[in-house]
Amino acid sequence: MNRSTADTLFNRRMLRDFLRGSRLFFLLSMLASVLSALADLVAPQIVRIAVDHVIGGAPAEQLPAWAARLLAAAQGQGTMQRQIALLTAALLLVALGKVLAQYGYEVSKTRAAETLVKTMRDRLFSHLERLPYAWHMHNSTGDIIQRCTSDIETLKNFLAEQMTNLIRIVILLLLSLSFMLGMDPRLTLIAMLPVPVIILYSFFFHRRIGEAFLDCDENEGLLSAIAQENLTGVRIVRAFGRERYEQDRFEAQNSLYTDKWMKLARPLAAFWSIGDVLSGLQILLTVVFGALFCLRGRMRPGTYLAFLSYCAMMTWPVRMLGRMIADMSKAGISLDRIRAIMQAPEEEDAGQRLTPQIRGEIVFDHVSFAYEDNAEVLHDVSFRIPAGTTLGILGGTGSGKSTLVMLLDKLYELSEGQGQIRIDGVNIRDIRTDHLRRSIGMVLQEPFLFSRTIAENIAIHDGEVSRGQIREAARAACLDETVMGFAKGYDTLVGERGLTLSGGQKQRTAIARTLVQRTPILIFDDSLSAVDTETDAKIRSSLEARFGSATVILISHRITTLSKADRILVLDHGQIAEQGSHEELKTAGGLYQRICAIQSGLGEEAAE
Repeated sequence: MNRSTADTLFNRRMLRDFLRGSRLFFLLSMLASVLSALADLVAPQIVRIAVDHVIGGAPAEQLPAWAARLLAAAQGQGTMQRQIALLTAALLLVALGKVLAQYGYEVSKTRAAETLVKTMRDRLFSHLERLPYAWHMHNSTGDIIQRCTSDIETLKNFLAEQMTNLIRIVILLLLSLSFMLGMDPRLTLIAMLPVPVIILYSFFFHRRIGEAFLDCDENEGLLSAIAQENLTGVRIVRAFGRERYEQDRFEAQNSLYTDKWMKLARPLAAFWSIGDVLSGLQILLTVVFGALFCLRGRMRPGTYLAFLSYCAMMTWPVRMLGRMIADMSKAGISLDRIRAIMQAPEEEDAGQRLTPQIRGEIVFDHVSFAYEDNAEVLHDVSFRIPAGTTLGILGGTGSGKSTLVMLLDKLYELSEGQGQIRIDGVNIRDIRTDHLRRSIGMVLQEPFLFSRTIAENIAIHDGEVSRGQIREAARAACLDETVMGFAKGYDTLVGERGLTLSGGQKQRTAIARTLVQRTPILIFDDSLSAVDTETDAKIRSSLEARFGSATVILISHRITTLSKADRILVLDHGQIAEQGSHEELKTAGGLYQRICAIQSGLGEEAAE
C-alpha cells in the first residue's frame, strides 16, 4: 500500500472516529433538508395547477391523480373560487412544512456541527498530551494551535454546510430535472447546456484552490506562532526595547499572509464569476426559449412559471455542487494537517511496563546520546548514584547536563546500543513511564506556572493536597513567608506563565510543587539560579533536613550549591571530565578547581 492510499484510509478512519456522537444529528439534518427540498418541489406544481387548470381551463385528464382528486373535492357552486382557496391552503400547508423542516435542519445541523467540533478538539488535545516530548520540540506551538482551531473550523464548515446539503442537492437536481423533462424535454435540454461546463470548471479550480489554501494555512500558522511567542515573552520584548523589531517582523509575516490570501482570491473570484455568468446564462436561455414556446402555443403559462421555478431551483444545487468541489480542497488540506497530528505515534512503553518499588539507586551504564542526526551530546557516560545520596553536576553550556536528566525521566528515549539507565537494578525502558515519572520530582531551570492561584500551582499534581501540606512544601522552598505577604496569600492568582512573580519566586514555587509530591528521586536542574546565595543556602539546608532519604540530582553553576553533594560530576563536551567530592575536586587541578577559584574571588590568575 503506497503512502497516499494509507493516508486516505487513515483520514476515513479518523473521520469516522470524529463523527461518533454526532452522526444521528447529521442524519436528522439531512432528513430535514430532504423534507425542505420536497416542499420546494411541490410548491411550483400547485401554482401550475392553479394557473393552467383552474384559471386556464386545461383538461383535467392532464392532471396527476392526486391533483385531480383534490380539485374534484371542490366541485359545486363557486367551483373556481373553492378550488383556488383549496390550492392556496395547500400552498400554505407546504410553506408551513418547509418552515418546520428548515427549523429542524438548522437545529440538528448546529447540534451536529458543535458536537463534531467538541469531539475533534477533545481527541486532538488528548492525543497531543500523549505525544513524545521530542515531537513537541519539533513543532511550533502556534502552528499546533492553528490546526486545533482554524483547520477544525474549516472541516466543520464543510461537513455541516456542504455534506448535510448533499442529499438535498441530489434530490433537487434529480426531481427538478424529472419535472422539467415531464413538462418540456426540449426546453430542459436547452436549460441544461451550461451544467456540464459548471461541473468541469469546478474540477479545474479544485486543485488550484487547494494548493493556494495550503499555502495560506501554513502562513497563518507562522503568524499565530509569532503572535503567541511575542505575547508570551512580552516582558523580554519590552526589557530589550525590541517592540519595533517584533512589530516589523509581525507586519512582514502579516503582509505575506495577506498576499497569499490575495493570490487565493484570484482563482476564487474567477471561480465564482464564471459560475455567476453560467448560472445567469442558464436562466436567460430558459426565459427566452420558454417565452417563445408559450407564444407558439407549445407551453402553457402555468407550466412556464413552474419550469422557471425548477430551473431556478437547479441553479442553486449546481452552484452548490461546484462550491462543494472547491471547498473540498480546503477541507482536504485541513484534514491532512489534522491527520499529521493524529498520525504521530503516541508515547509508548517499549519494555515490560513494570511498576517496581523505587528506592532511588541510579546507574548510567555507557550512555551515549545524540538528538536525531546531530553530533553526540553525551558520549560513553557511566556513573552510579547510591539511593539516598546527592549527586552534583557541573558543566558548561551544551555539556549534556540537562540531557542526562531528560533521559532519566524518559522525555527522550535511549535507542538500542546507546547504553542503559537503571533504577534499583531495573532498566528504565522496562519501567512503566507514568510510574517512573510519578517517582521523579523535577524542577527545571525555567519553571512553567499556570494561570491559577499559587496554591493550585503547588498542588497541580493532586487536587486533594491539603493547605497544610502546601504550606509545608512552601516553607521548605523558602516561599511561605513571601506568599503570606501577598494580600490574598496562597489564593493569589498567578499571571500567564507566572508573569506576576519574580524569577526567584517562580523557581521557589516550582520547587514547592515538586516537594509536595514526596518522590524518592529529586532533580534540580539549575533551579536555584534566580535566588540569592543566602536563600540558596536556606533552601539546601531545608531540603537536607526534609528529604535526607531521597536521591537528589543537583545541577548548578554555583560551587556553593554543589559543595554539600556526596559526589560531584564535571561534564565537558558530553563526557565526564572529573568526579569526586567537593574536597577532592577543589584541589585536583582540573576544571572544577578553576571554577571554584574564580567563584571564591581569587581571580583568573590565581585560578590558573
